[in-house]
Amino acid sequence: MSHGSQKSHKSLVLQRFGAFAALLCLSIGAPTAIAAAEVHPAAPTSGAYESLNCGELPLAARGALITLTDTTSITGASSLDRLEDAVRRHTEVADIFATEHHRLGLFSVGLDAVEHAAVMPLQRDPAAFADREWAHNISYDLLERYLANLHSYLTAGYAEPHWAHYFALSTDCRRSGAHAAMAGYNAHLTVDLAYAVEGSRTEARHVPDYYLIVDTIAQQGDALIDRTRDVYGADLGPLWRFYFVGEGLDALAGEGVATGLMLRAADVGYNTFTLAHGMALQDAALRADAEGRITELWRIADVALDVLARVRAL
Repeated sequence: MSHGSQKSHKSLVLQRFGAFAALLCLSIGAPTAIAAAEVHPAAPTSGAYESLNCGELPLAARGALITLTDTTSITGASSLDRLEDAVRRHTEVADIFATEHHRLGLFSVGLDAVEHAAVMPLQRDPAAFADREWAHNISYDLLERYLANLHSYLTAGYAEPHWAHYFALSTDCRRSGAHAAMAGYNAHLTVDLAYAVEGSRTEARHVPDYYLIVDTIAQQGDALIDRTRDVYGADLGPLWRFYFVGEGLDALAGEGVATGLMLRAADVGYNTFTLAHGMALQDAALRADAEGRITELWRIADVALDVLARVRAL
């Protein structure tokens, strides 16, 4: 990273930290003002995805996926080694889904692309973070949550609600592939990232490192979009840009679902909300409220993605 880029990034971090601090003080501890919205599946898209596999996986592929997603067998002599093993396993998971052309991989193929384009180059750079151990741990915690839910889904047909919703959308070939994929990113970045912030024991000193990770991921969105389009023919571009930069709010306002919480999230960034939620989870007095807010934001974002998928015919 050049000296000019470092200065620019530090300035952005200071702006983001100001927004985060204000949000944590003014929003997390306040009573919830918006009822959680109901999640409605995207409208069927007739004939658009008939060539894709939404049914049973071949036994060999299923067995390999079950082995790869068993997080109890992830190993590593260091936190970085453990992260490397988890990422290696997930790459194999994504490759299996891509080979089988199975829609369960709508999330995995894009995640794998951004891990290799953004996350791991940053994680391997010894000068990138003020606290490398924390950085390795939060990225591992985040990926491990998805792998564990996928393992549970494949072995027991069960997953946490935010992942169960993604699995349901992704295995229905009548549904929009773009919306299904973004349901995975909503689960990953709205819910799991908040709990990874908590699980990695994030402190105020980690805020610059946190934004370095999420900003680097956001800058590599094209790799994610391209891989998903190449494998599944699904264009995530409009929904991805909505999620990260707030595009599409006018369309949502017209549909009556652009809530106050969504407008605030789009203004300060979903990742700032997620950070504030994760920090609040670590405070016993704020935890229950934070858990409710995480679910609320996930549901509201999913309704927005659903509406955008409908009005843009994605």
